[in-house]
Amino acid sequence: MVTILVAVVTNYVTANPPEWAESGPVVWSLFVLLAAGSLSLLLWERRLAGAPENGPPVTDLRNIAAGSGHSLNPPATPALVRGRDIELARIERLVRGPGGGMVVVCGAGGLGKTTVAAEAASRARAAGKAVVWIRWRENSAQLAHDLTQAALVLGLPESRLEEARSGRAPLVDAVWEQLASVPGWLIVVDNVDTPSHVGPGSEEISGYRGWLRAEGAGVLLITSRDTSPQTWGSEAVLMQLEPLTDQAGGELLMDTTPRAGTRPQAEALAVRLGGVPLALNAAGSYLSVPTSRHRTFTAYQRALETEFGDLLGATHPRAGGDPEVARRLVRHTWDLSLDQLHREGYALARPVLQLLALFEPAPIPRALITPALLAEVTGSEATAAMVDGALAGLHRYGLLGTGRTAEDAASPGQLLLHPLVREVTAHTLTRPDPAEGWRTALARHLVQAATDTVGIPGREGWPTARLLAPHLGALLDRTCDQDFAATRLVLRDLGNTLCEAGAVFEELLLRQNVLTATDRRLGADHPDTLTSHNNLANALQSAGEYHQAAELHRHILTTFERTLGPDHIATLASRSNLALSLDSIGEQQQAAELYRRVLSDRERVQGPDHPDTLASRNNLATALDSIGEHQQAVDLHRRNLADRERILGPDHPRTLDSRENLASALTGLGDHEQAGVLYGGVLSDRERIQGPDHPDTLRSRGNVAISLDGIGEHQRAADLRRESLTDLVRILGPDHPQTLDSRHNLAHTFSSLRRHQQAADLHRQNLSDRERVLGPDHPDTLRSCNDLANELYYLGEDRQAVDLYRRNLSDRERVLGPDHPDTRGSRHNLTTAEASLGNVSSRHRRLPWRR
Repeated sequence: MVTILVAVVTNYVTANPPEWAESGPVVWSLFVLLAAGSLSLLLWERRLAGAPENGPPVTDLRNIAAGSGHSLNPPATPALVRGRDIELARIERLVRGPGGGMVVVCGAGGLGKTTVAAEAASRARAAGKAVVWIRWRENSAQLAHDLTQAALVLGLPESRLEEARSGRAPLVDAVWEQLASVPGWLIVVDNVDTPSHVGPGSEEISGYRGWLRAEGAGVLLITSRDTSPQTWGSEAVLMQLEPLTDQAGGELLMDTTPRAGTRPQAEALAVRLGGVPLALNAAGSYLSVPTSRHRTFTAYQRALETEFGDLLGATHPRAGGDPEVARRLVRHTWDLSLDQLHREGYALARPVLQLLALFEPAPIPRALITPALLAEVTGSEATAAMVDGALAGLHRYGLLGTGRTAEDAASPGQLLLHPLVREVTAHTLTRPDPAEGWRTALARHLVQAATDTVGIPGREGWPTARLLAPHLGALLDRTCDQDFAATRLVLRDLGNTLCEAGAVFEELLLRQNVLTATDRRLGADHPDTLTSHNNLANALQSAGEYHQAAELHRHILTTFERTLGPDHIATLASRSNLALSLDSIGEQQQAAELYRRVLSDRERVQGPDHPDTLASRNNLATALDSIGEHQQAVDLHRRNLADRERILGPDHPRTLDSRENLASALTGLGDHEQAGVLYGGVLSDRERIQGPDHPDTLRSRGNVAISLDGIGEHQRAADLRRESLTDLVRILGPDHPQTLDSRHNLAHTFSSLRRHQQAADLHRQNLSDRERVLGPDHPDTLRSCNDLANELYYLGEDRQAVDLYRRNLSDRERVLGPDHPDTRGSRHNLTTAEASLGNVSSRHRRLPWRR
């Protein structure tokens, strides 16, 4: 606008001027007015552009770009940046705040670091901050030029720049003196994946004497794959990006291609792609093309199983020579980090990552990645220092995690690959070699690791056994015939170790794999196959899969009786296992009869002091307790406890079982004080012997709460039950029967505290879960139904309570019989509730029977 006004005046001067133009005072007055108007318009224009009141003006960098040969403006961002709200808000607070400093947005390739930086730059510009975007090109001189341009934008005097040019002052110090004196700016240096090259010279970034410093009055935002705090120094704010959550990943896909399916389908695809934004964008871009073969989220997810190479693993001819191309492709983006590690001297980084990709998608024992294994698979020298360096480098570039927190720092070292990194890396391995040769070597080392772990006494080997278990699935398939039997025995023993450790799901997975391989190699009727069946059934029992366990035990018992005879030790063990499963599915009377038979047979065949005989006596006593024969149970448990202490020792886990079961039977007799002493002692012993997170220890903690309830310490019991329930959900899962028992007991304690609504909510949830997990006729399910009715009765919902009591009584008469104690309790409760219909006060005089 100013330029146009000046042009008008020039036309007047060069034409025939009017009479007023020949008057000096008039002309000078006009010029003064024009200059003042121009200045006002300029200031107004800058205010409209968002210049801050106290800070440098927002400068359009296009003129500077012409001098530098590339743009210093930030790139455009997507309409919405998903899943990075916390990081963006934190950056925004720093940019708007009075201070400054260095922020490093870091993480593995493909996680969207540049996108986060670009969105932060967009928000800073909207807030009136001066924004400069610099792309790191592995060129220290170019970085110096670009930062100098940024300092000039922010008011670096030409005189100071001339001092630097003449050598009278270091240019880097002149630039940072200016950046430290002027607030209100954001400078982004993108993709600094080679921090050691930044300079100048050999200056390390962590010393803050080079081109990247933490001393600015504005914010220096760096994006990098290097996640090491040692690289960036103690004053840098590190924001390490993680994969997107399922919800955020689904939203990103829906943003890109909203017609490809539902939000749950988008989230399922996001899970499959590991929440990696680069992979999600690739999938969204593919699905948005009308001519693509796969047009829905579900179809794309299915296609990944057979067409991974075409969809995400395809090579690009320019990726090897152009890092910008490699960054945009899932197949190549992590090669940039591997190439850099190789240039830094970590020759084993790539083969280590490739080797780790051959494992299952689960944490890997660090102790397994040895120099001997690397030397065998690579055919090259491998020392402990070289392996350590390679792993540290992979971790620094975000390609490798440890799956550990500060709380479990004492646990065995473990390594964890992101699922998509693992899949892409495994896909890029040359087949059949070296992958097949590597797998053969890996199998040998896994067998040796399992053998070593089984030989570790006590609890020390349990954590390593847990880590090994998921990676042993295909081991028997890769074992030759002459080594098959020995390898199977090693895996059987490792399964026993997992059983002792209470690692129910790891054991179940291992037992399933061993059975599959044994059945395929030896046949269905081979003794080893039958043993594997039995081991699997026991693992199913531990995992709470009671019906499957019972069905399998019936099959095994029939086969053993036919092939080995009724008195064979294996047959007796199978009969005992079936009784345990029957007890668990609610067929308690049948289980008690079978236990009684097994005890008699074992006393005759194996002797009264054999550990198996003691186990049978314990099982019979427990069954008697469950059907209400508490005094018989107490007498039998007392005898068995004395025998186990004499034969197995006081600290044996089975001795602890006997002590705990005796306490349970005493509780049934109402002797809560003596039961509490026993329960407390068992809990202390289990924590010492089996560890605080063992399922047996968690059960003991719940039993202590039972004794606290029995003596009226309901609040202490509630606190302990909450803690125990949280641990059970974490360790066994929300649907394990032991977890459901814990939730049921917590509801009972709430009821004792007169928190009936909370109790009713828990019982309602538990009833639904037990119907689904255990079945509608299981005694525990019937107990949940009865206790929910109790809470409804307390809450004044008499009609609902009566309806539920009637249903419960009918089911218990049918399932348990008319004279079972639980059935009699239901009959009493129904009578009480019917009598109190419409009579609120009676509810406080007559309490329902709880069981």
